[in-house]
Amino acid sequence: MNWKAVARSAIGTSHQKQGIVCQDYGNYCSFGDVIVGAVADGAGSAKHSDVGSKLAVETVLKCFADINESPQTQAFSQPLSEEEAQKVFTKIVTQVIAELQKQANEEDYSINDLACTLLVFLATPYYVAAMQIGDGFIVIRSKESEYQLLFQPDKGEFANETTFITSKNALEEMQVEVFPKKQEFICASTDGLEKVAIRLSDWQPFSPFFKPLEEYLHEPVNQEDEDKYLMEFLNSERLNSRTDDDKTLLLCLFYESKIQ
Repeated sequence: MNWKAVARSAIGTSHQKQGIVCQDYGNYCSFGDVIVGAVADGAGSAKHSDVGSKLAVETVLKCFADINESPQTQAFSQPLSEEEAQKVFTKIVTQVIAELQKQANEEDYSINDLACTLLVFLATPYYVAAMQIGDGFIVIRSKESEYQLLFQPDKGEFANETTFITSKNALEEMQVEVFPKKQEFICASTDGLEKVAIRLSDWQPFSPFFKPLEEYLHEPVNQEDEDKYLMEFLNSERLNSRTDDDKTLLLCLFYESKIQ
């Protein structure tokens, strides 16, 4: 039993025209049959949000790795209750904020210059625990079921408004869920893909977007071909005609037999 995963980001056409770097970041780590994934979208108004999004994601992964290596824990072998998940994610978000503050202090700028959203999931063969601060989406699918959106993206009163991890109310706005069932497929993404992946009228995942991505994970491909497929998709003219924002995809597939 194992996980196959890939994470890629592509700069939005609006950022290319303005000479702005990609402010998205996504990554994952695995230990045994557990995988942790995180994606972050830097605030367009924040001067160093590209630094903030990468630091936030890497801090999350380091925190989970540290927890896993602690002799006092059983490395998430037993399903977490919602209360336990809330405590774990609160502790990790608090650490992320501390790391962002440390970075801001060292570089002599405001922590708000590192503002970003943050989505995190912990998946095992037995359950998935996830959290979200801000917009973007996490979609899952268990065997013989439909794609399911975990959280409704946090959209504020005004256009392009959301909660960032640097917001004073970040922990209060953090959404947490535990799903006590094995998931075959997980997709986490920043909001650049919301309008093409999620039906905004009722917040239902658009199956024709996710199905080819899941099928792609089943294919036995080397890393070079893997990069080519996803980057061509993320940079495609068809996709860029519908969204000009940065785009990040973090895809995970659970399989019980080895994919060649």
